[in-house]
Amino acid sequence: MNRPVEATRATAGEGGGVGIVVSPHHMASAAGTEILRSGGNAVDAAIAVDAMLAVVLPDTCGPGGDLFALVHTPGSARPATLNASGRAGTGVTADDLRDMGHGEIPYRSPWSITVPGCVDGWEALLDRFGSLRLGTILAPAIATARNGFEVSTELGGTLERIADLVAGQGSASPLYPDGPAAPGDTITRPALADTLEAIAEGGRAAFYGGRVGDGIIVAAGGAVTPDDLEVPQADWVEPASLDIFGRTAWTIPPNSQGYLTLATLSIFASLDPPQDPNDPLYAHLLVEAYRSVAWERADTVCDPSTAPLSAAGLLDTARLSERARRIHHDRTTRWPMPRDAPGGTAYMAVLDGSGMGISLIQSNFAGIGSGLSAGSTGVWLHNRGAGFNLIQGHPNEYGPRKRPLHTLSPTLWTRGDDLDLLLGTRGGDQQPQFLAQIGAHHYHAGLCIDDAQALPRWTMEQPTPGTDGVLRMESRHADATVSGLESFGHTIEISGAYESSWGPVSLIDATDTPRGAADPRVSTSTALTTEA
Repeated sequence: MNRPVEATRATAGEGGGVGIVVSPHHMASAAGTEILRSGGNAVDAAIAVDAMLAVVLPDTCGPGGDLFALVHTPGSARPATLNASGRAGTGVTADDLRDMGHGEIPYRSPWSITVPGCVDGWEALLDRFGSLRLGTILAPAIATARNGFEVSTELGGTLERIADLVAGQGSASPLYPDGPAAPGDTITRPALADTLEAIAEGGRAAFYGGRVGDGIIVAAGGAVTPDDLEVPQADWVEPASLDIFGRTAWTIPPNSQGYLTLATLSIFASLDPPQDPNDPLYAHLLVEAYRSVAWERADTVCDPSTAPLSAAGLLDTARLSERARRIHHDRTTRWPMPRDAPGGTAYMAVLDGSGMGISLIQSNFAGIGSGLSAGSTGVWLHNRGAGFNLIQGHPNEYGPRKRPLHTLSPTLWTRGDDLDLLLGTRGGDQQPQFLAQIGAHHYHAGLCIDDAQALPRWTMEQPTPGTDGVLRMESRHADATVSGLESFGHTIEISGAYESSWGPVSLIDATDTPRGAADPRVSTSTALTTEA
């Protein structure tokens, strides 16, 4: 098991209430609390967290990736919902890629690079909700990139694994001072500090139109053009929502797969499951509820302009009831399932003293993304374009200015006009699985958020269509739970006690006594609280 999660309390600025920051790294959580103490709000703090994560965990997120966010403001029944996922460039078409001999988008290649949406997302959030200057918000990350930070166990392991992929890249040398930086080493990232300073001073123009923009065009092999970079990538959209457990759950509509979390929990709740999460029937029904909707993802999650169903259609109660009717309480049901697509992502949740809360997720996709940097700017470019396919006429076929299938799935829960819960995770395809488990444990089983976090998790393998999936389970599951699931027909594979890649989940309970819970599976994950 990793070391215990840190939870610290500090004094907020005058007039502030309780503020909470939960993120995958203690330095990022500290940056967020620093912004809250300085008079910033939850949105200001979340951007500070995101920027710090870009410095200390570049294998999860950074300005070369995408961003989604849900923002609750006190008294608002509906969260503001931001889709800042980038679009494909116009320099290459699906026909061009097929003519090159590709049957699918090469996973880590220039063709997998779409326009990064993160910086446009920062600007959109600050334009609508920000209370501090971007320079003030990015200052902690800039200082850390210049002055240095200690390499975590997670980052050190990643740098060793990806050494062959990124060797020779213009942004790699600070991460490989004498071979891969090892856990405990102190490194600096001066080029990224320069880039963040340029963004602080010049906004999107300094990023998309500056050295980073030039680097994106070169790295993408002409697939992304200067005109593509001039198009803002952030849009305020209507959220997807569903009433579950006496609350309203909100998430990002397609091109995000977030609807799978809501659909899973709605189906699960309709099956009259037992309340004990250790009961094999509880786990069986939750697994089957997920499998009943996850098989369709490849055909339903795509750019809204070509989607076969709207978010409301995907979450139609009659549609979900039909899936529920096909689930058996005593055995598994065979469903087609999507293929696995692991990713590198960072999720953060922030609640400020005024009651504003933000559920924000940001990602490079496959760890360091495409493995290509935007020159020597310190920016690693994501490979979200690998979420497209090259099937002619398919709704998710690669196309200029289209958004690809996206795994990022943040959630926000309200009760009436009041914020109830902020919940999200990294984990690629598995995000809805982890979120559904936490949602069921907290709302159906009645566990507090710390106990919901600590309960052992499962994850479903993604087999080829029409086959049964393998259920991987943390070894802390009770023997009776495992044997019961096997009796229902599940194929079980036992994993470690605390699987670090099965999260980290971050969540904040925003009810009467707000508190945050970080994930014990990741050693750097923290929940920090400020109090007036």
